[in-house]
Amino acid sequence: MKVDLGDLNAFVAVARAKGFRDGARASGSSASGLSEAVRRLEAQLGVRLLNRTTRSVVLTEAGHGLLERLGPALTEVESALDVVNGFRDRAAGSLRLNVPVSAARLVLPHIVPPFLAAYPGIRLEVIAEESFVDVLAAGCDAGIRYEERLEQDMIAVPIGPRVQRFAAAASPAYLDRHGRPEHPRDLLEHACLRGRFPSGAITPWEFERDGEVVRVDPTGPLLVTLGGGADLAVDAAIAGVGIVKLFEDWLRPYLDSGALEPVLEPWWQHFSGPFLYYPGRRLVPAPLRAFVDFIKAWTYQP
Repeated sequence: MKVDLGDLNAFVAVARAKGFRDGARASGSSASGLSEAVRRLEAQLGVRLLNRTTRSVVLTEAGHGLLERLGPALTEVESALDVVNGFRDRAAGSLRLNVPVSAARLVLPHIVPPFLAAYPGIRLEVIAEESFVDVLAAGCDAGIRYEERLEQDMIAVPIGPRVQRFAAAASPAYLDRHGRPEHPRDLLEHACLRGRFPSGAITPWEFERDGEVVRVDPTGPLLVTLGGGADLAVDAAIAGVGIVKLFEDWLRPYLDSGALEPVLEPWWQHFSGPFLYYPGRRLVPAPLRAFVDFIKAWTYQP
């Protein structure tokens, strides 16, 4: 038998208050509404639950039995709803992000520690991969992507540096042996350390200067999967194997130390920084809402 939970709550309110008016005051309802709900419940159950007079409301034996069993059950329901309300009202629980390896390495290290310090009740899980996935189908709350890979029906919030560059570099020893390229097409005569996307695509190297865009497809002795294999390509470049092209921020420590030397720096191409993206504006989970608010208020410090 399917009974309306609201009718059961109305019965409990009247029974505990021993009257419709007092029950209405305690529950924030109207006396007539409680009376109708109790009549409806009695009709559905086929048994009288309350004996009513103009002066009093008294539980029948059936009403006593129902109240005795129903009270703890409704208390448990209220407790369960309080748990759900807690997820809505306080920033606690799990937050899962799907991000490219570059964001996990270059963007999130600046954000995650202060965010987790500000919200100790949040448990953050970061899935770092280069595959373009449906964040919802992957069980994630949000993702980080670059502008050209954002889905149109998603909300996008800037996160991290707003302008980035791809940089090319090689060890000074390699450049001393093989010469320093003066134009991107010179790379066709050099050993270049290439990267392949998980999809299998190997994209050309693109350079830009004064509005001129040059794309080259050089070859070399090493091919790595972008993301997880990028550090191997960097290590190989430092060892003098060839020229690597990667995010400037990824190469910056080695450029500053002198382990790598910039190659074709005037041709390094600028592009817009990444975005946090997530579906819909309604009923955003509290941990995600806290993260969105945090990055909106946070200033990127490279």
